[in-house]
Amino acid sequence: MNSPILRLALPAPVFGLFDYLPPAGLDPALLQPGQRLMVPFGPSERCGLLVEIGTDSEIPGSRLKAARVLLDEQPLLDKTQMDFLRWAAAYYHHPQGEVLMSALPVRLRKGKALLKPRPDHVFLLQEPDEVADALKKRAPRQYEILCWLRDKGGSARLEDFRRQFPSGRSILNALRLRGCVDLGIGEAVPGVLQTPAHELEPEQQAALDAVTANLDEYGAFLLDGVTGSGKTEVYFHIAEQVLARGRSVLLLVPEISLTPQLVRRVARRLAVRVAVMHSGLSDGEREQAWQLARSGEARMVLGTRSAVFASLPDLGLVLVDEEHDASYKQQEGFRYSARDMALVRASRAACPVVLGSATPSLESLRNAMDGRYGWLRLTRRAGGARAPRMQVLDVRNQRLAAGLSPVVLQALEQTLARGEQALVFLNRRGYAPVLSCYGCGWLSDCPRCDARQTLHLGQGKLICHHCGNERIQPKTCPSCGSSEIHPLGQGTEQLEETLKQRFPEYPLVRIDRDAASRKGTLERLLARVKEGGAGLLVGTQMLAKGHHFPNLTLVVMVDVDSGLFSADFRSAERMAQLIVQVAGRAGRAELPGRVLLQTRFPDHPLLRSLVEEDYNAFARRALKEREMAGLPPCSSQALIRASARSLEIAEGFLEQAAELAGRSADGRVAVWGPVPAPMRKRAGRHRAQLLLQTGQRPELQRLLDLLVPALSSLPDAGRVRWSVDVDPVDLY
Repeated sequence: MNSPILRLALPAPVFGLFDYLPPAGLDPALLQPGQRLMVPFGPSERCGLLVEIGTDSEIPGSRLKAARVLLDEQPLLDKTQMDFLRWAAAYYHHPQGEVLMSALPVRLRKGKALLKPRPDHVFLLQEPDEVADALKKRAPRQYEILCWLRDKGGSARLEDFRRQFPSGRSILNALRLRGCVDLGIGEAVPGVLQTPAHELEPEQQAALDAVTANLDEYGAFLLDGVTGSGKTEVYFHIAEQVLARGRSVLLLVPEISLTPQLVRRVARRLAVRVAVMHSGLSDGEREQAWQLARSGEARMVLGTRSAVFASLPDLGLVLVDEEHDASYKQQEGFRYSARDMALVRASRAACPVVLGSATPSLESLRNAMDGRYGWLRLTRRAGGARAPRMQVLDVRNQRLAAGLSPVVLQALEQTLARGEQALVFLNRRGYAPVLSCYGCGWLSDCPRCDARQTLHLGQGKLICHHCGNERIQPKTCPSCGSSEIHPLGQGTEQLEETLKQRFPEYPLVRIDRDAASRKGTLERLLARVKEGGAGLLVGTQMLAKGHHFPNLTLVVMVDVDSGLFSADFRSAERMAQLIVQVAGRAGRAELPGRVLLQTRFPDHPLLRSLVEEDYNAFARRALKEREMAGLPPCSSQALIRASARSLEIAEGFLEQAAELAGRSADGRVAVWGPVPAPMRKRAGRHRAQLLLQTGQRPELQRLLDLLVPALSSLPDAGRVRWSVDVDPVDLY
């Protein structure tokens, strides 16, 4: 009897599978797709995933190597998950092995054994008030811990607990014996802290009824609701019905910054164990969450884009919050869109998928207008809150203080004097975007990119935000030796410095990637803001969405001009979304909100459209322009990028690719380029790109099926790094 042939996916830049023989002495009946095996690969060995078991191979039997060891008794990925991942690899034209292995936690990709479950959270089982008489006087430390857990929402990471109570281990054990707390894995929910459901308003109820009319069939819905309209409460009501039927829920969010507060809301609202997945977790934490989801112990997964590939048995609902956000597109390696993959995953699971946003992407809006998605509208803010009033401020010929006009400074002073909060928004971290010499004109250019190095005064460094290159801040000009070097422009650090000097009596919190780089810092800063510990907020797009600050009544956008003029056809859409999202932080409770937009182009049609009409009017106008120009979402694109030691080599490879594409496309797909990338040099490599575009998506896929396998054989392929980006969200 011939030995079966094992077809394995390996983490290698090869589009096919690798054939191996079973390990010596292993009963082939023990082998199942989805198991891992260690196999010889060149001079070393790698961990691979068994995809198929066949009877023959194109490689002669004498050349086939045997796998060395079977690592798993049971498959780590089931057939449904494997089929989904293989489809994604084919659609995005990325090597199967890299896609399939990316769905496993990092340790498992390296051939390590599954981690044994280990408690990583502490949960509150009894409210402090219920045991106050017994503990408050006799065991004040135990009572303090219970109150701390209540303030944390009923659960906390053991790591945070140990940091807060370094000698609290014995006290925690005493509380466990009393039945006041427990330890466990992942986010669990104590029933005593469960938050009751809010009564839905008519528009919310109509949206709920539409989605839940048939929970056993695929249906795509766009939940198009203004900021503060209660989209999250609609999510919860739908999830409640799905969970009650014993099925699982996947909730995607675009930013790590949204997960802490959302986890707490989910935990207290739905009484379900939650597996949290995002890049801010350690490898061990991510693996434990993955195991919780795969086993069904956690019936809800909440995470950023990679969570779309989480193993979830009996998936019954997919929710994509802030579906318009560009963060859902992976920009390196396997370039997938988590939003689009969420739609495919829901279709394969025969369950509803809800895309929520106050500023829907033009792709989703077009699908809703054409009837491919159910269009659910929430036009009013929940609880009777009023939409903020927007005002365009012309700052031409005005004397600015760190970019702030006199009108803005006066508005800030009045807002703070009333005891209300204000947000000053600038999507530019650091102190200043460039350092310049007044003597010779030297600029702090990055030596590895066509970009400037940003001044980070707190660190005393110049840092490139594109490649990470950094150097110590010079005291004199590196070119002419002059001491007349000064920062140009503003960043959040400079705003913080200026506002602290101007309003020293009001606490200020800055929230950007630098200020919240350490684990747990962001959550503490947000808690401080919500508790009223800061009158002033300074921040970047980390504050643009999802956050609810009831006392925040004024939003100032320092510079809205950067997105008004760009070579990227999506820049106007993104700027409109950003303005509306940031503006939506103001006036979310009883107090009215006000939004000030500083600009040197007050008559720009985008600004006028948003201020005088609304986002929906802007989006309809933008869709007409895209249709006239034949741009997405009215067409489909793929971008082939190449980088090399010189621009000539990169363009030479793409010229060969363009010639091949032109022959294969037969006039059905437009081939544009090659051209240099808008940022020609990045991280020391010169970049060029080739754009493929057509009005028919199947035609583009047919061309890529022919083109991509042939690219590695082009004469210059060995001299460049190249990639294929299907449905690109930017052209940089």
